[in-house]
Amino acid sequence: MTWGVGANDLANVMSTSIGSKAISIRQAIIIAVIFEFTGAFLGGIQVSDTIRHGIINTDMLNQAPQLFIYGMLAALLAGMTWMSLASIFGLPVSITHTIIGAIVGFGAIVLGFGALQWHQVKVIAISWVTSPGIAGVFAYLLFISVQRTILSKTNPFYFAKRYAPIYLFLIGVAMSLASVTRGLEHMGVPLTVIDKIIISVGLGLFITLIGSLMIRKIQIKPDATRQQHFATTEKIFGVLMLFTAASMVFAHGSNDVAIAVGPIAAVVSVVQAGGSLAGTQQIPYWTVFLGALGVVIGLLTYGRNVISTVGNNITMLTPSRAFAATLSAAFTVVLATGTGIPVSATQTLVGAVLGVGLARGIGALNLTIIRNIFMSWILTIPAGALFAVGYFYVLKTAFHWYH
Repeated sequence: MTWGVGANDLANVMSTSIGSKAISIRQAIIIAVIFEFTGAFLGGIQVSDTIRHGIINTDMLNQAPQLFIYGMLAALLAGMTWMSLASIFGLPVSITHTIIGAIVGFGAIVLGFGALQWHQVKVIAISWVTSPGIAGVFAYLLFISVQRTILSKTNPFYFAKRYAPIYLFLIGVAMSLASVTRGLEHMGVPLTVIDKIIISVGLGLFITLIGSLMIRKIQIKPDATRQQHFATTEKIFGVLMLFTAASMVFAHGSNDVAIAVGPIAAVVSVVQAGGSLAGTQQIPYWTVFLGALGVVIGLLTYGRNVISTVGNNITMLTPSRAFAATLSAAFTVVLATGTGIPVSATQTLVGAVLGVGLARGIGALNLTIIRNIFMSWILTIPAGALFAVGYFYVLKTAFHWYH
């Protein structure tokens, strides 16, 4: 299951960085390994209440906990199948929506449509529009600002160095709010609003200092041509992309790994509790480790198709364009977390790439690829549901002796 998440979800998160050639494959691997595992262990050690109780009324399964176990395993198998199929065709789909669709299908067939928490399902469906929409608007505005303040100037290298500290500070704040503060809260460290502001500003200043030292090493000859100015300016945005990529991977590890291993953790907790479905159990660390390991292996072995789709085929990306897309996606996740709007990391980043493309004109977009991506999003929940129903009956039949 998590191999499919790595080949699709994590590949999507890394696609802007690799597709724009802002970072090398080796740097991408190092970032993926370090920040995926760190994010998973710091932020992903608690089973999501949405996965456990938010979609179906689990109280109806108290007398038949084995059916709940079959349902969770069927959800994992359904997610594995859909994520793998999408990865083969290079289509970025949401692990969150896949798992939720699978649980919806299982709940509807086993317990009936009345057992579903329809309000939660509707809110999730709304995120199909909010995720790419908000990120697209942010990316459009951010890239327009980059064009006007840096790229359109006669000396873009000078202005890139001038405004880079501001962008670095924004990256640090986004990284803190999207990952670090959430990770501390998941670990049981109580944080007030003032605490979050202090941590965010502190990390923002730290990232600004480190990034500025790296950018200082980038120099240009006094007699450089305008083309050389642009090429060197893109190197500065490449440095910015190192930090934005790390932030997005950390957030991915803290959110999506927990969602992916959530069904297995739910099964383990039910077995350990002697069949009780009550309460929210902590995810066992071995499942988090296996989840993060599977995600990284999935990226390394089969992430190329999704990386090619999002990083190259939607629109032509350079480090400056990729930076605008990735930072916008990060801030969209932050905004969504603060306001309670459910968003998909996959759809957020794709929407941001679309926004950057639109800033260059509709002709800069590959409308055929965009159509295929939107169709895959629409199909994700029903596909997850159908696969889960099929797998549930296979498991129930195979283990009928357990009853």
